[in-house]
Amino acid sequence: MSEIAVRQGVTYIDGHRFRAAFIAGAQAIINDRAYLNKINVFPVPDADTGTNLASTVQAVAAELPTDSSLGKVVSDAADAALMGSRGNSGIIFAQFLYGLSKSLKGEKLATPAKFVEAARVSVEHVYDSVLNPVEGTILTVMRAWSVALKKFSATSDDFQVILHKSFEVAEKALKDTPKQLAVLAKAGVVDSGAKGFVDILQGITEFMKSGNLRDVPVFEKPEEIQEVHQFSGDDEIPYRYCTEALITEGQIDFVEVKRKAESFGDSVVVAGSPQRLRLHVHTNDPAELFDWLREKGELASMKAEDMLRQFEVSHRRKYPIALVTDSACDLPQEIIEKYQINVIPFTVNFGENSYLDKVTITPDKFYGLLDAAPVHPSTAQPSPAMVSNLLSFLKTHYDSVMSVHISSQLSGIHNLAMQAVENHEGDGIHVVDSKQLSVSQGLIVYRLAQAIEAGKSITELTELAKSYVEKTKVYVDVATLKYMVRGGRVSPLKGLVAKLLNLKPIISLDEEGKGIAFGKSFSRQGNMGKIKKLVADFGQEGKVWNYAIVHARALDRAEVYAADLEKLLGKAPAYIQEISPVVGAHNGIGVVGIGIMHE
Repeated sequence: MSEIAVRQGVTYIDGHRFRAAFIAGAQAIINDRAYLNKINVFPVPDADTGTNLASTVQAVAAELPTDSSLGKVVSDAADAALMGSRGNSGIIFAQFLYGLSKSLKGEKLATPAKFVEAARVSVEHVYDSVLNPVEGTILTVMRAWSVALKKFSATSDDFQVILHKSFEVAEKALKDTPKQLAVLAKAGVVDSGAKGFVDILQGITEFMKSGNLRDVPVFEKPEEIQEVHQFSGDDEIPYRYCTEALITEGQIDFVEVKRKAESFGDSVVVAGSPQRLRLHVHTNDPAELFDWLREKGELASMKAEDMLRQFEVSHRRKYPIALVTDSACDLPQEIIEKYQINVIPFTVNFGENSYLDKVTITPDKFYGLLDAAPVHPSTAQPSPAMVSNLLSFLKTHYDSVMSVHISSQLSGIHNLAMQAVENHEGDGIHVVDSKQLSVSQGLIVYRLAQAIEAGKSITELTELAKSYVEKTKVYVDVATLKYMVRGGRVSPLKGLVAKLLNLKPIISLDEEGKGIAFGKSFSRQGNMGKIKKLVADFGQEGKVWNYAIVHARALDRAEVYAADLEKLLGKAPAYIQEISPVVGAHNGIGVVGIGIMHE
């Protein structure tokens, strides 16, 4: 059957028809996404509901199989929505599809009566997924629509008639949302999530009336994009991070997750099944949230968007030049906040559990896992989309952007930033290869931040950056090679020899930013003596601007270094900081690093 004819009516939906109708609905919401973003004021006015819903339905449409039973198509739709849903409304819609899939499991097709009952059950699942359901939202419109389906299916067995009349009820419920939610009435808009659901219904209804199956568009998976929350200048941001997680391989208690998630923040939505669950919550403590979630199953995917920093970029920027780095850069949080430095996180993986460096896992939690976890952690650079989209977003709000990254000899993130420059034709985005990492990278970024605060131009900053890179050195006191062996950086044989001889290496970086063995001792004390000599020699070569110290659960040793180096250099370190997980994964517990820069 190639067409759904108006004269004949539609008395059943099979997999082919459901796929075609869903794609028509997806297209409708994609076409309306800009308007949905514009009217987005609830639960937070961050102008992203249209983007999130469009991305969600596009992810689903790209995965729908052809020539399959209704139950299989709906099940695949639910799975794709759970994996690809974004934002509050996207996860709510994913839960709606999950409810449908449970009711239609194993069905080749559905009559109106069967579908109406499945829709009713699905709406119940949606209400159960939200910790504190609020009327005047997408929930209200979903319920009004499902009640109307029941009503009109009692007098007709034609999907065209039932869907058309139910759509009119949903439209009326949408228009009434400002009467139920004061924030909508104040803004003079309807609920954006509810409007998105009505868009889907409209696309489906119009297709069921006159759609031609041969005209159904083909969807590809949406490109990964960084979610950008755009608040108005008068908004307050009670919770900094918009977080989402997909938990698998567990037996998860929905009620427990919802109640516990509320203790971390608000906007809690839970979707999926006890075996595979997706959570959305706004929180100020994503690391603690994800640490708790790790106990419930494997963290297959996650996100934590910094809404506060995006708000500052849009409305409270301090300087005309944006400064960007990556999470391999070790700087105290107070410095990052003071200078509004944007940090792109690396990913740290413990088996199937993934974390965003310094965001969803803190150094303290990381080092607690390092020895306890059955597998050694691996690290991964950010996605190209994450890098490109952040730089593009910053460029729209700043005169220029300077992006300073870990040595290109140690990671590909520098190349990702360069690709982003090419994509944006290099307009105002300047990428710096620090040829350093961790504490020495931190000193370069810190000094550039001070130069930006002092009003230096982007041309001056570019020259200063080259100078700062050349003037900076790092010395790393490695306690043991066992972590490098576990991570594959050192062969087991060399690790065994070093252990037998009690060798303690000193690691540095050459002029190109490649790792080099700078020396070794047969004791930690010997290493400390050699590094102090290296620092003293560095100080004699020129006036020292500043230095800093980082460590991995070795604060006592770091403080001894600080005391001794203060005597040598005549000044205290700029800061003592714990090493980031992405760096500590390769160097291990007990390591201490000294970064130093000439004036």
